[in-house]
Amino acid sequence: MRAWIVLAFTLAGTAPPAATPTVEGDWSGALEAGGQRLRLVLHVAAKTQGGLVARIDSVDQGASGLAVDEITLRDRTVSLRMRSLGASYTGTLSEDGQTIAGQWIQGGTFPLTFTRGAAAAAGRPQEPKRPLPYREEEVSFQSTGAKLAGTLTLPQGKGPFPAAVLVSGSGPQDRDETIAGHKPLLVLADHLTRRGIAVLRYDDRGFARSTGRFQSATTPDFADDAQAGLALLRSRADVDGRRAGLVGHSEGALVAALVASRVDAGFVVLLAGNGVNGEAILQEQRAQVARAAGIPPEVSARQKALQEGVFAVLKQESDPAVARRKLEEVLTPALAQLPPEQRAAAVQAQIDSALSPWLRAFLTYDPLPSLRALKCPVLALFGEKDLQVPPAQNAGPVEAALKEGGNPDHSVRVLPGLNHLFQTATTGLPTEYGAIDETMAPAALSAISDWIAQHTLAPPAR
Repeated sequence: MRAWIVLAFTLAGTAPPAATPTVEGDWSGALEAGGQRLRLVLHVAAKTQGGLVARIDSVDQGASGLAVDEITLRDRTVSLRMRSLGASYTGTLSEDGQTIAGQWIQGGTFPLTFTRGAAAAAGRPQEPKRPLPYREEEVSFQSTGAKLAGTLTLPQGKGPFPAAVLVSGSGPQDRDETIAGHKPLLVLADHLTRRGIAVLRYDDRGFARSTGRFQSATTPDFADDAQAGLALLRSRADVDGRRAGLVGHSEGALVAALVASRVDAGFVVLLAGNGVNGEAILQEQRAQVARAAGIPPEVSARQKALQEGVFAVLKQESDPAVARRKLEEVLTPALAQLPPEQRAAAVQAQIDSALSPWLRAFLTYDPLPSLRALKCPVLALFGEKDLQVPPAQNAGPVEAALKEGGNPDHSVRVLPGLNHLFQTATTGLPTEYGAIDETMAPAALSAISDWIAQHTLAPPAR
């Protein structure tokens, strides 16, 4: 599910007066917004012709060298502006030049303090270390309107091997599904390949090394991409196409089910997959996160009303110009606390995000027809503490749809103590993701690999 702020900025600006401390160098800070904690590293340097340039790394999103439009330093006031996101930051540089304390503004106001020095990378003990006991191969394959780049991992030996296409969740994702400093699909691919299963994982269209346009893509477009990945596996002599299936996480589960409903897949694994439409998911996600984060009821009620107002416009108004005007009427009062010049930019950024083809389609996307059409073996797993795709809302409808469709081989399980990323969690809040060393709980890895092995691997000779 899309729950994190996508940061993509470039910076340019003016040089500070000589009397002020310098802002050049590396700065680290943590932005807490929307129930998440995103670590940022700001790199600032002087331009040879005068002024400043800078870039930002989003540590927990695995993105570096991201761009901002402007940076200025006047007296000790540091200002950054990101026009395309309707985002800005204003902070005060301390007298000793060691901190910048201020506010990040993007659909709301959030405190953000940068401290001089780059953040240390978190340790992720489950990430595989070389040398690896299997083969890796860089691959590419053609989809509708995109060329996807990925990695195929193959067990030692000639094969043909059973195989899985890994499908990431929503938002632009690399082949490892890098989230909060974790690489869940890398860890899962490593685990499955060590069990004798070939694995393909790939960068989303328009992201990392894949071509195409992500911004205009919807769930069916992503299904075209995953289906092309499955076709690639089936074209190889070292893969047994009859035992090739899909493993999808979050929106990737919707994608995997859609692909398997229209082609003959060997199996499907759905990790935190929807059992209701996108509007219901997002409404319940907001409520669950607000409750777990201790947001006051009156604030949560205002958030609910705003969300419902935006969704109503998107569902009722197909004309983009009319929808834009009505969204402006809904959003402007909600951002009244911002200065007028920042408010206008923030409102437009929120409107642009709301009017994305993906959100319009996702709100009304019904996962049940695809689930009812699945005839291959299906495993559906949920984390008990998942606040983004809550099992109480989704596990029952998923199982009911599989039964209604007469699926002969399916299993729906809720794994105790695990969150949306299938980590062992305390609260389930997205703010915990990056603070947990574990990328994916061993119980989840075993549940997935044992089930796939049971359905694809021949029993050992006696």
